[in-house]
Amino acid sequence: MGFACGVVGLPGAGKTTIYNAITAAGAEGFGRDEANRAVVQVPDRRIAPLAAMFNAPKTVPAQMEVVDIPGLKAGSTAGGGRGSKLLAHIKDVDALIHVVRCFEDANLPHEYETIDPARDVETIDLEMIAADAQTVQNKIERLVKRARTGDAEAKRDIVSLERAAEGLASGFPARKLALGERDHDALLDCNLMSLKPVLYVANLKSMAEAENRHVGALQGIAAGEGAETVLVAGRDEADIARLEPEDQKVFLDELGLAESSMERLIRAAYRTLGLVNFITAGPKEVHIWTCPAGSKAPRAAGKIHSDMEKGFIRMEVMTCDDLIALGSEAAVAKTGRLRIEGKDYVVKDGDIVVVRFNK
Repeated sequence: MGFACGVVGLPGAGKTTIYNAITAAGAEGFGRDEANRAVVQVPDRRIAPLAAMFNAPKTVPAQMEVVDIPGLKAGSTAGGGRGSKLLAHIKDVDALIHVVRCFEDANLPHEYETIDPARDVETIDLEMIAADAQTVQNKIERLVKRARTGDAEAKRDIVSLERAAEGLASGFPARKLALGERDHDALLDCNLMSLKPVLYVANLKSMAEAENRHVGALQGIAAGEGAETVLVAGRDEADIARLEPEDQKVFLDELGLAESSMERLIRAAYRTLGLVNFITAGPKEVHIWTCPAGSKAPRAAGKIHSDMEKGFIRMEVMTCDDLIALGSEAAVAKTGRLRIEGKDYVVKDGDIVVVRFNK
């Protein structure tokens, strides 16, 4: 699995519509405490030419898991209520896709009588904060017992946790707190919801509403915390996602869109999480691998197999663009663009690699 995103929002925000636009899953509703889950393949235009070049019978795109939970209502996490149970489904995701309704339509139900992105974002943040505060308090209580025996690490962790607890109690999501490296380490196993990076989705009735005041309000909120906003005409794109690829292009052209919401959201999720894709390619398969931007060669190699990271010797690297342009590995090597890199090499998006390692 590459990475995972959890879809959150108020009832009536259009979360499941956006989920269907991303996944083409055709989900319609929920049981009391259920979640919709789907794995989508990350579109990558480099796969087809590489597979043709190597005559590879198998291709493995990068993957993104999407988890959609029922809408959260104000106060739903109080006392470990239903909201806490719903959030448990997305505790382990890497990022949140926060769907915010940015259109007005009296015929489509919404949690409130008015449309107000600032209020809606705050409502979801407060529910996550409430759940996180309980998680932090639970860990503090566990560590107090160890601290009483003189455990120095437990005492240091308690200081960090209490700092986070104070910020949460003041109504700030953990991602907005001034937490140091030590604090983050202490919170790591808490999987705080409000610490996860957020990608905002402005759900519209049509792209003709892309410049309405609700979109502007959401974009302002996102910009204030260094986040992205993706505009999606949810219902239109959920319908398009279920069509054959050639038909999808026709309808996207009619909407004036160069690519689908799935492609736009996935690219934004990569930027939000700071991810890049590198490639292994040969006569058996073309495989796309995902790693954090800035990863050095051994860490990236570990995404392929842990033995490669442990026994890393070197990495042979060429760019996908060079290989496709020149037509063969031999031609790339002849131009001097096939490089031998060591442990300090930072893997780039589009690198095609061969890892040499001790088994």
